[in-house]
Amino acid sequence: MYQEIQQFKADFFKALAHPLRIRILEILAEGERNVNEIQTILGSEGSAVSQQLAVLRSKNVVRGTKDGTTVVYSLTDPLIKDLLQVAKRIFDNHLVNAITLLEHIKNQ
Repeated sequence: MYQEIQQFKADFFKALAHPLRIRILEILAEGERNVNEIQTILGSEGSAVSQQLAVLRSKNVVRGTKDGTTVVYSLTDPLIKDLLQVAKRIFDNHLVNAITLLEHIKNQ
C-alpha cells in the first residue's frame, strides 16, 4: 500500500512538472474553461494547450466534460488549487530568503 501511495505521488508531481501545465491549472483553479478560452488567456497555440491538457487528463488532474460540441475542463479535486497556493508561498519564502541574503552580502 505504501509503495502505491508513493507511486501515485510521483505520477501526480510528474503531471505538474511543466510550466504550461502549471499555468493551465492556475487558470482552471479560477473556474471551468474550454480549450479556446485557455488558449486565449495563455496566448498559446491550441495544439500545445491540447497536448498539455491530455497529460493532465491522463493523470486524473483535470477532467473534460462535453458541453455540446465543446469540452469544458475543470480540476478533478479542489485541493489542487490549495496545492498551487502552497507552492506559491514556498516560492515566495525562497525569494524572500534570497533577497535577504543578497542584502546581507551587499551590506558587508
